[in-house]
Amino acid sequence: MMYFERGGENEVLTDDDMRAGLEEALDKIGKRKKVLAVPPDITRFHSKAGDLTRFAFDYYGEVLTDILPALGTHVPMTPEEMDKMFPGIPHGLFREHKWRSELATLGFVPGSFISEISGGRLDYDWPAQVNTLLTEGGFDLIFSPGQVVPHEVIGMANHSKNIFVGVGGEGGIHKSHFLAAVHGMERIMGRAENPVRQVLDYAVREFGGELPQILYAQTVIGTDESGALVVRGLFIGDGRVCFEKASALALKVNFTMVEKPIKKCVVYLDPEEFRSTWLGNKSVYRTRMAMADGGELIVLAPGVKEFGEDGEIDKLIRKYGYFGTPKTLASVKENEDLEANLSAAAHLIHGSSEGRFSITYAPGFLSREEVEGVGFGY
Repeated sequence: MMYFERGGENEVLTDDDMRAGLEEALDKIGKRKKVLAVPPDITRFHSKAGDLTRFAFDYYGEVLTDILPALGTHVPMTPEEMDKMFPGIPHGLFREHKWRSELATLGFVPGSFISEISGGRLDYDWPAQVNTLLTEGGFDLIFSPGQVVPHEVIGMANHSKNIFVGVGGEGGIHKSHFLAAVHGMERIMGRAENPVRQVLDYAVREFGGELPQILYAQTVIGTDESGALVVRGLFIGDGRVCFEKASALALKVNFTMVEKPIKKCVVYLDPEEFRSTWLGNKSVYRTRMAMADGGELIVLAPGVKEFGEDGEIDKLIRKYGYFGTPKTLASVKENEDLEANLSAAAHLIHGSSEGRFSITYAPGFLSREEVEGVGFGY
């Protein structure tokens, strides 16, 4: 059900507009006894999810007892990052998601379904897992704000991805990412309907009843004539419609069509947001479809100091590098460590140009030897 919606290609929502829209939605769903917020982390700072979480905290007060940032495999937020993204909210409310432990398994999406949607290329079961706080915390509402934006794994980010991946478990994260890589990034990016989303929809349909009501607040962010970020849409609901409406708008707002392929592209990564190639390779994902064969992508990355956000994945990236789909799939078959970390394998595929164009990184804290060792120019 939809509780609030406002958006358009030329719409601009202020913070006051968003607060009023959220309060309207919260009034409609009625009084709650205990609320959990599941926003994204600092890597989605510009999503306005931090502001929406703050507005929800102002509305509910002591009824909003816990905030569980949807870290996925990312490193936990620092106190400074909490203050930047969630100003005024006590640090004592924040909980750390541990993606390898503290998990509840709600059920399994069967391998037969995975085989069907992957064209027979994969047939593993997919575990629908969430942080135990969602199932054992005694909440009667989960508030999940976030930005719907083109994404290399899920097509359009957010909605149930925040729950089953953002605060999900190791198996679900690995297998969903690998499904996306096998399907092909160019067939997923910017598409709300795709095999990975079908898996999450299955999990919601079959196992979502074991969770409290989830209220999604989906933003769409664009730029104005000056290049400044503005909120183009806010869609709040507890079903899939809010995601669909936000996705339709994001497709119009967040895609730039070029007349001809780009021969040389320079991407700058905000050092406060991008500290690893795990995150920084969005520079690859979001330009790959537009790059010309034989072109050059230059990534200015003053904050990048590591490859993986997770220590184990960092080691795998250093070991196997970004050398394209055939080599990565062969490495998965031949090496147990990579086979056990399919999200890392998927990332290696997504972060490669597949040999079509060169990628040159200018990181603040990695050496030439480290960068060239994973297949990038320095």
